[in-house]
Amino acid sequence: MLGIPLGLLIENAGEWLIHRYVLHGQGKRPDSIWAYHWHEHHRVCQENGMLDHGYQGWPLRWNTQGKEALFLLVVVLGHIPLLMCVPGYVAGMYVGLACYYIRHRKSHLDPDWARRKLPWHYQHHMAQNSEANWCVAWPWFDRVMGSRHEYPISSEEQLPIINKSLSMHG
Repeated sequence: MLGIPLGLLIENAGEWLIHRYVLHGQGKRPDSIWAYHWHEHHRVCQENGMLDHGYQGWPLRWNTQGKEALFLLVVVLGHIPLLMCVPGYVAGMYVGLACYYIRHRKSHLDPDWARRKLPWHYQHHMAQNSEANWCVAWPWFDRVMGSRHEYPISSEEQLPIINKSLSMHG
């Protein structure tokens, strides 16, 4: 029975690691395959108060949502060989990936919902410091790694868009 919680935990750790070191680390280089995250997704969210229209419709386009869905599909396919050996772990991983995708997509289509239900992710995009709050679905690993930074957000206001590091987008 430890497999399912282990799969959920490892998915959250992977989410944290990939977001921090790949999407923000490599993604800040304009020539990187991961550049779409920083140079498209973050810019669009900053300009539109967290809303990213790239998440509308099916993820069958070569945009932020499509690239994210393709990466998640690769992770899903990579875990198929483990199904027979550790089915609980794989089930936990798949549930974690599904929760990640559903919650991430919804947060960028409904910023008010994100502000209330995923404040850590809303703050990642809309607070002064986007180099924190790496987790999307649950902030577990942000808490473990000390990268969960809370910023006050009232229900009537949006955090000011003052992330100067995004000004390099031109």
